[in-house]
Parts: sequence; structure tokens; C-alpha cells
Amino acid sequence: MGRRDLWVFLLVALGGAWLVALPLWLAGGLGSGFPWLAGVMMFTPTLGVLAVRLLDRRVPAREWARATSLTFGPDKGRTVVLLLAAWFGTPLLSAAAVALSAAIGVLAVDFDFSLMREAMGGAPPIGVGTVVLIQLVSMVLLAPLINSVPAFGEEWGWRGWLLPRLQGFGTWPALLLSGLIWGVWHAPLTLLGYNYPQLGPWSALLFTGFCVIYGVLMGWLRLYSGSVWPAVLCHGSFNASAGLPMILGSAAEPPNVVVAGITGLVGWVPMAALALFVMRRWPLDRAPQPVAAA
Repeated sequence: MGRRDLWVFLLVALGGAWLVALPLWLAGGLGSGFPWLAGVMMFTPTLGVLAVRLLDRRVPAREWARATSLTFGPDKGRTVVLLLAAWFGTPLLSAAAVALSAAIGVLAVDFDFSLMREAMGGAPPIGVGTVVLIQLVSMVLLAPLINSVPAFGEEWGWRGWLLPRLQGFGTWPALLLSGLIWGVWHAPLTLLGYNYPQLGPWSALLFTGFCVIYGVLMGWLRLYSGSVWPAVLCHGSFNASAGLPMILGSAAEPPNVVVAGITGLVGWVPMAALALFVMRRWPLDRAPQPVAAA
């Protein structure tokens, strides 16, 4: 990996994120334009990969695609298994974080769905329970696939291109450093309170911690499969299920997302435990070796 390639990638990915988010800063915070700007921002890591490619096109396109993990890897069966694990295991991890949050008393679960009822301004014609059921089914079956489209915009950069090129520092340092960079990339939004509105700019620090831990899991998926697609689906599935506390929470005691749920401090525990388990049970020295290419 050339240092020039790394700096070009980081400049485009991180600088592009700030450029896209600039209207939010000029407007004074997360406003009505936030959803589509955040969606555009998710593709800046992909622009970073393409910028590096434009600098040096000597590597044949097919080899370059394989080196950036766009294929299904050398063991397609393994990749399919990991795709399914990412797809259905992620909402289970979110549910485990909610269950743990409720068990230790930092999340009030309300199966009358009062928080959802309040958000909808009352009971919808089909009943709030039906709405919640539709949301939960979509969260598991449909939303991960839809969310994987913008998630690819990030994952091709972070786990597809960047992570293998950091492995010269060692596997664990590469996993942690790539997660740290991923967290810092969110700063244009998290400094405005994204994910943890009550923390204000401190949201950036907390969410970076989350990204480091969750980045180990997604990094393991990418390196153990030799393919970016399990990490893409894991990211898409996470984005679909992270809001579970807001679906099951109580209006009388609204969830404190700083501590509750998968993105809260409580959620770090099952995430870290799972990351350590998979790294020990299926160590990356049994994974396909990365192919170096620009």
C-alpha cells in the first residue's frame, strides 16, 4: 500500500463527508435535509476507492475487483453462510442488547407500545400492534436488503479497501484502527448530536467507541470471507434494527439511548463478547489472505 493511496482515500472519504454535511452546519443542526444528505455522505468512502483507482489503473479490473473484495471470495459457501449470519444474527444482537438493557433496568419495555403510539399521534386504523409487527418483520426480512445499498457505499471503502491495507500493522491494530477511522468519519453528523441528541458534540466520542467495537465484527466478516458483502449486509441489517428500543420503549420512561440498546453503552457488552468469541473460535489465520492492489 502506498502512503499516497491511503492519504488520497482518507482525503476524499473524510473530506467528502464534511463537504456533504456542510449544509447542516450552515443551517445550525440536523434538520429536514438530514436524511438525504446522510445517504449521500455514505458514498464518500466509495468515492475514495474510485479516486485511488483513477491514480493507478495498471492493475487489471478483474484483479482489482477481487483485491477490493467485490467478489464472493475464494470459498463461496463460507461467504453465503456469513451473509446469512450477518442478515439474521444482527437483529438478534440488537434484541439481546434490548433484553440486557431491560434486565438491568435501564430500559422500560412496554408491550402496549405506548412510545410508538405517541410517535404516531394515536392508534392507527390497523392498530399499533399490527404496525409494530409489520415493522419487526420488515426489520428482519426487507429493510436489511434495502439498507445494504447505501451501506455498500461505506463498506467498500472501510472494509473492502482500507482494512486489508492496514493489516501491515497487524490484524488487531488494523481492525481497531479501521473502526476508529470509521467513527471519526461520522463526526460531521455526530458533532451535531446524531444518535445521542442529549450529548450534543460528545455524541462523536461515544459513537466512535461503538464503531471501534462493531467494526471488529464487520472486519472479521470481511477478512474471514474474503468478501465485502457479509459486512455490507451486516451494516444494512444493523441500520434496520438499531431503533428497536424506540419501538419497544415506554412513553412514560423514554429510552436513554446513551445507555440502552445496541448503540448504547449496554450494547457494547454483547458486541464485544461476540467479537472476542468469533475471533477466538474462527481465527483470521484461517481466512483467505488479502490480495494487494490499488
